[in-house]
Amino acid sequence: QVQLVESGGGLVQAGGSLRLSCAASGSIFTINRMGWYRQAPGNQRELVAQITRDGMSNYADSVKGRFTISTISRDNAKKTVYLQMNSLKPEDTAVYYCNAQTWTNFWGQGTQVTVSS
Repeated sequence: QVQLVESGGGLVQAGGSLRLSCAASGSIFTINRMGWYRQAPGNQRELVAQITRDGMSNYADSVKGRFTISTISRDNAKKTVYLQMNSLKPEDTAVYYCNAQTWTNFWGQGTQVTVSS
C-alpha cells in the first residue's frame, strides 16, 4: 500500500507560480512512477506530468516549458514529488491529483489550484 498526501494548492493570479508537493509513504519501493493529473469541472482527468523511478519525465503539451516535476527520496520510508508551476494561466485551474503507479494506481485526495485572470 502507498499513501499520498498533497499540499500546496491555492489561488494565484495569472502569470504567478505555485509549487505542489506530494508525500508518499508506505511501500514506496514498489513505485514505478509518480505523477500529477488534473481535472477541471466538466472535463476528464488528464495527465499533467510524470516521472519514473529512473528520473525520466514527460509533460502534457499544454504545460511544457512552464511546469517542472521532480522527486526527492529520504531514507526508504518516504518519497516526495513536486510540481513547480510557473507562468500559470486561467486554464490551469483544476483539482490536481498526485498519482503513484505500482502494480496498481494510488491517488491523493486532490488539491485545488485556481488561477485568476
